[in-house]
Amino acid sequence: MELPLDEEDGTFTNISLADDSENRSRKFSSKVERAPTTMMNADMDAVEAENQVELEEKTRLINQVLELQHTLEDLSARVDAVKEENLKLKSENQVLGQYIENLMSASSVFQTTDTKSKRK
Repeated sequence: MELPLDEEDGTFTNISLADDSENRSRKFSSKVERAPTTMMNADMDAVEAENQVELEEKTRLINQVLELQHTLEDLSARVDAVKEENLKLKSENQVLGQYIENLMSASSVFQTTDTKSKRK
């Protein structure tokens, strides 16, 4: 059996099992009635503090997620821009390659020499 804690001096109150003193009974019941209120207030303060910590943690995580989303959006936009630039450069390279081939075929310097046909 647990003994009730006297909040005023931090000691336990001895309670007689025999109901021979009504004064002791009243004294004990008043202390029992005060203890839950104080304990409830302390528990409520602890719960509020815990809720505040959880709220701050949630806020921090939400801000971090939002920041990561913005970073991802920026990276995605950059990837799209690089893809477009890459396609543009490939197209330009094809045009330049075709131009160089045309110049080479029109120039006598780059004409293919067939050694077998010249000897005959």
